[in-house]
Amino acid sequence: MPIAPLPPDNATPLKGVRAVFATFGCKLNFAETATLANQLEALGVARAQEGDMVGLCVVNSCAVTLVAEQKCRQAIHRLEREHPDALMVVMGCYAQLQRKNAAPFPPHALIIPNDRKAQAPQLIAERLTNRAAQDTLCAGELAEGQWQFSAACSKGDRTRWFLKVQDGCNYGCTYCTIPAARGRSRSPSVESLVSQAWAVARAGGHEVVLTGVNIGDFRRNTGESLITLIKRLDEVEGIARYRISSIEPNLLTDEIISYVAHSRAFMPHFHLPLQAGSDAVLRLMHRRYDTSLFRHKVECIRDAMPHAFIGVDVMAGTRGETSEYFEQGFEFIAQLPVSQLHVFTYSERPGTAALHIPHRVSPAEQKLRTNRLITLSEEKRKGFYRQFIGQVRMALLEHATQGKPMHGFTDNYLRVEVDEAGSHENDLVRVRMEEMNEAGDALCATIVP
Repeated sequence: MPIAPLPPDNATPLKGVRAVFATFGCKLNFAETATLANQLEALGVARAQEGDMVGLCVVNSCAVTLVAEQKCRQAIHRLEREHPDALMVVMGCYAQLQRKNAAPFPPHALIIPNDRKAQAPQLIAERLTNRAAQDTLCAGELAEGQWQFSAACSKGDRTRWFLKVQDGCNYGCTYCTIPAARGRSRSPSVESLVSQAWAVARAGGHEVVLTGVNIGDFRRNTGESLITLIKRLDEVEGIARYRISSIEPNLLTDEIISYVAHSRAFMPHFHLPLQAGSDAVLRLMHRRYDTSLFRHKVECIRDAMPHAFIGVDVMAGTRGETSEYFEQGFEFIAQLPVSQLHVFTYSERPGTAALHIPHRVSPAEQKLRTNRLITLSEEKRKGFYRQFIGQVRMALLEHATQGKPMHGFTDNYLRVEVDEAGSHENDLVRVRMEEMNEAGDALCATIVP
């Protein structure tokens, strides 16, 4: 595996322990959970199968919205009921933000906040071998400057690999808890990440997704940069595809767009957080761009790669979003040549500056705005998909669910379904896209020579 665990001298002290993992939130969390599972496996821990006696439950939590927190709490309580004798471990952003408050957590749970996640395997091993320990919260909160970068590179149960290239954020968006939950921006060296990509290639991986909190901020304080990393990764033989996960529009340089358009392995796929299509709302959010810059970036991508998939994050019903501002934003988004929207309903976050912004949108109005944006997103996505019916593109096929067609994604992130008798999991194949499937969420495709 690309991330080498650091077991103690007695190589497998936890042999026989069976664990269940529950992950919420972003791709970064999924990469970190999968990496932790691999590290624990080296200590003897195995993923639980049906009927196993479970000794460890790990919840990697999210706190980006109130709904995300509720789902995490529900999972914690469900796992506690199902496995009352297991050690409960809660890590991630919810654990970080609630690290001084024992109330939301089960008695004697091990809480590993983000500022201690680099030590997670050791902390879990210590608690499993000393179940008499009574502390609920993980002691020893670290000062900001002491936060480490904890490496993560894994595919978990997926075909694609996720490579963590950055963590934390120096921005101060008024609605966001990320800086408090994940600390300031930090990254490893380009060399260390290239080394991990080579390890993925040796393990048979074909596609790697670059993940982080604010990827565009990569190594800005060291002289290295994201474009440096992109060019070096493009040289790794064996990796056929890279995707860049969410990148701030003001940090997506024209040089990056141009390089991706002509690179060997970086896919024509971008994900840009807009959050609001109104300049007035963007100013209230303390975003570092306006709609003019955002439109410029989208048009640059379209000019260089007309076939590129462009996903856009949008928040509905934030503080200060009057009806007039929402309609302005909706019209701006409707005219953007993007492929899909990822719509979030604004959620009040304790401690954020947004709470001081006047004009609170009612829950009923938030729901209406969210639904309008979701409808717009579906129109854009289906329209984008239909452009490629009849074309042949390369697709990476993923794990098939029993009784269902195999699915996968083309280079430009079209979801395709392939009804094949043989297994093509983790295969790169040429497919001809024929029509939308019945559910409207994929294109039916046929493998062609």
